[in-house]
Amino acid sequence: MAHSDDFRQAALEYHQLPRPGKIKVTPTTPLVTQRDLSLAYSPGVAYACEAIVEDARNASLYTARANLVAVITNGTAVLGLGDIGPLAGKPVMEGKGVLFQKFAGIDVFDIELNERDPDKLVDIIAAMEPTFGGINLEDIKAPECFIVERKLRERMKIPVFHDDQHGTAIIVGAAVINALKIVGKRIEDVKVATTGVGAAGIACLDMLVALGVKPEHILAFDREGVLYTGRDHMDPDKQRYARDTKARSLAQIVEGADIFLGLSAGGILKSEMVASMAKQPIILALANPNPEILPEDAKRVRPDCIIATGRSDYPNQVNNAVCFPYIFRGALDVGATGINEAMKLACVQAIAALAQMEAGDLAGAYGGDAPTFGAEYLIPRPFDPRLVVMLAPAVAQAAMDSGVATRPIEDMEAYIEKLSQFIYRTGLIMKPVYDRARADRKRVVYAEGEEETVLRSVQTVIDEKLAHPILIGRPDVIETRIERLGLRMRAGVDFELTNINDDRRFNDYWQQYHALTERRGVTPAAAKNLMRSRPTLIASMMVKRGEADALICGLVGRYHKKLGYIRSVFGLDPGVQCTSAMTGVINDKGTWFFLDTHVQCDPSAEQIAEATLQASHRLKLFGVEPKVALLSHSNYGSHENASSAKMREVWKILRTRAPHLEMDGEMQGDTAWDEEIRRRIFPNTTLSGRANLFVMPNLDAANIAYNMVRVMTDGVAIGPILMGVDKPAHILTPSSTVRRVVNMTAIAVVDAQIRAAQGERS
Repeated sequence: MAHSDDFRQAALEYHQLPRPGKIKVTPTTPLVTQRDLSLAYSPGVAYACEAIVEDARNASLYTARANLVAVITNGTAVLGLGDIGPLAGKPVMEGKGVLFQKFAGIDVFDIELNERDPDKLVDIIAAMEPTFGGINLEDIKAPECFIVERKLRERMKIPVFHDDQHGTAIIVGAAVINALKIVGKRIEDVKVATTGVGAAGIACLDMLVALGVKPEHILAFDREGVLYTGRDHMDPDKQRYARDTKARSLAQIVEGADIFLGLSAGGILKSEMVASMAKQPIILALANPNPEILPEDAKRVRPDCIIATGRSDYPNQVNNAVCFPYIFRGALDVGATGINEAMKLACVQAIAALAQMEAGDLAGAYGGDAPTFGAEYLIPRPFDPRLVVMLAPAVAQAAMDSGVATRPIEDMEAYIEKLSQFIYRTGLIMKPVYDRARADRKRVVYAEGEEETVLRSVQTVIDEKLAHPILIGRPDVIETRIERLGLRMRAGVDFELTNINDDRRFNDYWQQYHALTERRGVTPAAAKNLMRSRPTLIASMMVKRGEADALICGLVGRYHKKLGYIRSVFGLDPGVQCTSAMTGVINDKGTWFFLDTHVQCDPSAEQIAEATLQASHRLKLFGVEPKVALLSHSNYGSHENASSAKMREVWKILRTRAPHLEMDGEMQGDTAWDEEIRRRIFPNTTLSGRANLFVMPNLDAANIAYNMVRVMTDGVAIGPILMGVDKPAHILTPSSTVRRVVNMTAIAVVDAQIRAAQGERS
């Protein structure tokens, strides 16, 4: 498909700005002081060298080698561009490095070699073994790619993987497994017609045979025609797929085939050929950028077909990015000496299984509805956050089981948890909260129980055993959406259901609500109407009556409306004048909390102090020792106005009420961030290090600061965490993701545990 001039210019600017290229090398350790320099280089570096001399395995402890992959090409078969040479292939190799880092946290050096002789290429690459933990061969033409990979595997004791061959084969294998599951055919019965018998094509055929396709059921076609017994000038790899057949054209081998596999040229598969295929044919038209047949043309003659392409603008994209980062992640993490067939098959099965699972929080990544397993969703998409936690452990386990792991993983659950923290950056800080929630699960009611984000979240809550969920909504709507989303949870078994249209407790709810609010102008008729149409009120009454322990709402509607409903039912915590909200942001610099981001527009000094104490207590639930900065536009009395005076008053209140709380102010944002600045301005500061709880003078400052930090640093939010209400209740926002809802569920459960314990003591 031709792209516009605008797209071409955008692509060039993407590669040029803000600096040329797509990658850079950054240090992972501090290099600020003379001591840092001494540790990093001479004389400290000598100790690391000596340790490696004593035991070569120490290289994985004291260098980056165990997480470093070489992406290597000689530029002889770059994408669909062909033999463009190593220099012109460099943008592709850099791009591959970006994908390794983005999806699996693997570092890459891209290496472009001006060498076409396969033996010399092998010598050059093999000599680099001390530098790398793995070798990813890329865009080397056939048959040289077979020679290079085979000889490198024989000579090197680290993983060597030609992605054009094996990455494609793995994804194709997963797609075929799932497509056959949908059409109800057995793999040992199907007939395969393939066109394009180069490196990727042969690897795909080898994979299909390994999965159960009978070799005699495969007919192949290349530039010279059908691969038949006795045909001249075929290399040994092609000869393996030559058959005793009278077919001499592509149309003849496609007729009656169950599967078409294309890795050749655009437009080569004609509509009449597709029409001649078996019932419910599976078509993998993988030529790029133009497939062997466009999906709309295939479906026009065979509406019953399942089709995949290499294109991102059609369903079922066969994309190697779903595979190669994770097979290397698993191989590197166990110190594998190679990537064998067992590891590749494990990867195939893990990919196929993941596509069959509900799609999780993919809607945000793709700007639309999350996909559901079926004819138009055979393969997980590259941005599925679960790929690393599904594929890497499967590959690592296969490496250990097949005897190629030099550093076996002793605790696979801990390993999976570590991988989860790479994808879900909230994982590490939420771990103590999750552990505590699982120890004593509570009933959490979700006011917007029909929302897809809530339903996906509740499935995760059930799977991770964080709470006993209760959904408010219409049973038929919830059931329909559970089925459409491919979720596994069942009403009455995995979760309770409160029917918003027909619940026997309705009269009790509205009468009790009226009793609470009749002196605030709520009539019986209004109480009935509100209780019938406001699920947040129903959830609040359920918690009030002890039918649930905590509530989650806010996925639909406005924050302050929800807060009003909650406050009409619940009181305030003892000694608290007002509710407040704290929101956390996790980014590459750490975890930071902001107060008050959602509730108090212009709180008094007393209200800010109360909120700060509540926020400090909640930070400890995350295992974070609070370091509080009372922020203003001024530093320590340098400017006199109402706002700065208010924050100084907060400091006085807190110093009296919580003398052991580490905090200081009033101060500017950079002063809170940088201890050196703080001590230069005010040597007697009562705050050490970098602040982690930023207390603002008003809602404008807090909300603006929180959102700017979150967006500009690609941060992940926790919260908002509602504080000050005498029951566990939290109001989220319509932009909340599945992971944020799950996190807030765990926080709500722990909140309920604490309140239950306090009630028992009293």
